[in-house]
Amino acid sequence: METPDTHDLAEADGDPFKTHCALLVSGLALILAVNNLGGANTGKDAMMNNILASNTYSFFQAKSIRQTDYKLAVDRLEIQLANDKPSGQAKELMEAKLAAYKKNVERYESEPETGEGKKELMAKAKHLEEERDLALRKDPWFDYAEGLLQLAIVLTSVAIISSRRAMFYAAIVLGCVGTACTLNGYFLFY
Repeated sequence: METPDTHDLAEADGDPFKTHCALLVSGLALILAVNNLGGANTGKDAMMNNILASNTYSFFQAKSIRQTDYKLAVDRLEIQLANDKPSGQAKELMEAKLAAYKKNVERYESEPETGEGKKELMAKAKHLEEERDLALRKDPWFDYAEGLLQLAIVLTSVAIISSRRAMFYAAIVLGCVGTACTLNGYFLFY
């Protein structure tokens, strides 16, 4: 069994092509790690904003139902006041209730101090939907980048083993496209 002499090992270690390949793999792995972080966060953002938008729409629905209940109570009291024509304390009590119910109807429509009126809830839900849609537009770019960067790493590994420069250059091209996809996933240039 032959053992390689130290001169042969030094030549193999000093091969600039293999050094370039190793550096490329390192760079691609770094970009892939950054890409995976962005892709995972974007997916979480899309899911979180979708849940929050759904919850906000549910709260809007609950406010609408309560507002409708008060509107029906206002209608009943107005009809009762018109038909029964109560007097004295009964009339004052009915008019006070009518005013309180109308105030609740208005409060359910818009409540800027708490941000929980129907108008504010609808705006919040629309904003959350926009955030979700933005995350969903970014997400595929991270997926494309992941595939391209993984292919580039594989091609670079094959280039190291086979010493084929064509594989190395193909890996560089795939790595550049994968890097562009990663950047587009973060900043949505196009």
